[in-house]
Amino acid sequence: MDKRHDQVQEILGRAWAPDSWQQQTAVQQPEYPDAAAVASAVERLSQLPPLVISWEIESLKEQLVRASRGEAFLLQGGDCSERIEECQTDAIVRNLKVLIQMSFVLTYASNKRVIRVGRIAGQYAKPRSSATETRDGVTLPVYRGDIVNRSSFTSEDRQPDPELLIRGYERAALTLNFIRSLIGGGFADLHHPENWDLEFARDTPRAQQFHDMVHSIANSLQFMESILDRSIASSTSVDIYTSHEGLHLIYEQAQTQRVPRRDGWYNLNAHFPWIGNRTRSLDGAHVEFFRGIENPIGIKVDGKISGEELVALVKVLNPSNEPGRITLIHRLGALEIEDRLPGLVSAIQKSGQDVLWCSDPMHGNTFQTDEGTKTRSFDAIVEELKKAFQIHRRMDSVLGGVHLELTGDNVTECVGGARGLKESDLSRAYKSAVDPRLNYDQAMEIAFLIADEMSA
Repeated sequence: MDKRHDQVQEILGRAWAPDSWQQQTAVQQPEYPDAAAVASAVERLSQLPPLVISWEIESLKEQLVRASRGEAFLLQGGDCSERIEECQTDAIVRNLKVLIQMSFVLTYASNKRVIRVGRIAGQYAKPRSSATETRDGVTLPVYRGDIVNRSSFTSEDRQPDPELLIRGYERAALTLNFIRSLIGGGFADLHHPENWDLEFARDTPRAQQFHDMVHSIANSLQFMESILDRSIASSTSVDIYTSHEGLHLIYEQAQTQRVPRRDGWYNLNAHFPWIGNRTRSLDGAHVEFFRGIENPIGIKVDGKISGEELVALVKVLNPSNEPGRITLIHRLGALEIEDRLPGLVSAIQKSGQDVLWCSDPMHGNTFQTDEGTKTRSFDAIVEELKKAFQIHRRMDSVLGGVHLELTGDNVTECVGGARGLKESDLSRAYKSAVDPRLNYDQAMEIAFLIADEMSA
């Protein structure tokens, strides 16, 4: 314990700057062939307007404090990896519709505020288990996401390209601008729930259950507004925050700035960046970068981390124990969660650290079919989520959020769910370039499951 304490103190004693991470070991970073081209792209990126602003970041942090106390709930969801060419109106709207529908299910069931955070407008980089990929005897750099290289298996496309940093920023800006216009224009107005319909899903059981619920809310809202003789302003809009894994550090560094009338540095690429499970090393470059920014941050943790290591990590990233600063996103798997989660929760409780606990029931339940297709079992996802709620309740802890990879597209990527998707169905509409996502039916099933757990 003393050794871990000394390590924490040594890290906290170092001077911090947006580029101080470059003095530490940086994993999961691409190898660019032209350093000058990278420097040019980063310099240009640093001069562009920020994607988000500090008061939005601080507002989210305040709401996450409430979630950590059980007074609100974090719903974080979206694509596993955004595609630059899919920055399209219909794709953005479909994903937004699913997030809004899920959030209203949770609000209706729990009478709690739901914090909507999209994996959107920046989720362009993905960690990989290997630096290279081999097909038919040809070895090329692995695809690391559209902000780094391209997915096509050619030497040209797999070459890391720094110009994609600019392209990713531009697409993130376009996406955010469109979302803000939709929300500001009344897209989430409870008086018009028809705005959230997904045509292909209108006849599904969960869609009908959702519509019955919304019409009940709308009737109650109309009744209250008739009595009050005025519109209820909070019924016409919602907040949507953005998040992505802060994996590609030069991209994150480029938009990390000081802002007027606030102390510290803000990563203005997103409201809520997170550290991935592969990059949470205490003495690594990612932890070094994240410890200096003011944003609320997530940390993905699997079953390999010890309670002692987790406490040390939280202390490095939040030495003043600021509420709302740290969200611990556990991704343990349905088979391991009973063995691993209680020890982690107990360690944090004993340390006195103020954190928000969030469940990622997807990443620990990934497997490959005999044909080599990566998929996830919906039954295992549900099992892990149920166990997570049970364990936190049993330990007098609060599970205040969920982190899901999902899409508004009519895909077949995870087996199981109401449609009974089998492995043989995956090839019908498997569109993800990296990880399998929940489709609409599966996402709404999860929403109603969480609603039941929140009202238990």
